[in-house]
Amino acid sequence: MAREFFLRLAAERHRAIVGTDLVLNQHAAAEDVRRDGAGLGRVVAESAARWKTPLAIPLMDLRLEKADLLAAYGMDEEEADRFHFEAGPAEAVYPEGAFPERQRAQIEAISWVATNTDLLPMGMVIGPFSLMTKLLADPITPLALALSGVAAEDDAGVAAVERCCRLSEAAVLRSVKAQIEAGARAIIVCEPAANVVFLSPRQLAKRPGAFARFVLEPNLRVRSAMDAAGVDLVFHDCGHLDDSMVRAFGEVVHPAMLSLGSSRTLWQDARLVPRDVVLFGNLPTRMFYSDADMPRELVARQTRELAARMADTGHPHILGSECDVLHVDGASETIISKVDILLCEDRA
Repeated sequence: MAREFFLRLAAERHRAIVGTDLVLNQHAAAEDVRRDGAGLGRVVAESAARWKTPLAIPLMDLRLEKADLLAAYGMDEEEADRFHFEAGPAEAVYPEGAFPERQRAQIEAISWVATNTDLLPMGMVIGPFSLMTKLLADPITPLALALSGVAAEDDAGVAAVERCCRLSEAAVLRSVKAQIEAGARAIIVCEPAANVVFLSPRQLAKRPGAFARFVLEPNLRVRSAMDAAGVDLVFHDCGHLDDSMVRAFGEVVHPAMLSLGSSRTLWQDARLVPRDVVLFGNLPTRMFYSDADMPRELVARQTRELAARMADTGHPHILGSECDVLHVDGASETIISKVDILLCEDRA
């Protein structure tokens, strides 16, 4: 599929959110649905209808590839959620065979959407770099050493990072290929850890090749698997970024759509990103649960400003959420009312 689909949505001033979790949690048996492929597919379709979008956006559950990878080490899903290697795995064991239950349901949900609806079936994976950071108890210290030029053969921590990078990429590629086989026509790759907290801009300025090595090149290999199948890449990074990171995501990774968090000013980022890359976002939806921090009138004002500023740039833009909009107990109606403002404010 070509990126023209997303460009057309942007030209139509489409708006969307990553909001399947909100809809899922309106169901009494939400946890059971997470493990039921057909049931989850129906919820994804229900979410698309609720938010009036042709995009069948799945749950942003970034635990799934970790659980699949650690199943190869004999762990179940719940154990995998909590587990971190202290010093890296003693040996590389790659996932194979059946996927864990939650991930299998996500894949089957894509197939259900592709078979039973006219929506655009979308997949979702964690990015290779972000998955690596979830495998290690302390990824920051050995990453800093690697960025300073320390080699794997000289430091066990650096060696652990590099081994976990290889494992992570394999798990992500396995997930991507399964989602493509299920019928995904676009896949969201989430790399929130590729940010200035894990990757020091000062160190990267001295060794710019390190960003390519740890972040760009693995994601390019993931994109290559999508390209071979005619599947579009949607790249999401809601972490704190500097301009060079945004530029690299746009120019090097070159997704059909680039989704950024509310720490970025999209109308300024438009100058950093090629014009055939749709920018998505980035209202501060993580604050929608709070009327004190994000009252409705502020949501309306920021929505109008973002729409107007992006229109002034002329850059293709789909106004939406900064990340997934999660259900919060006791605040569901508040969050949904603000999402409705985001989707409808000043559409005349």
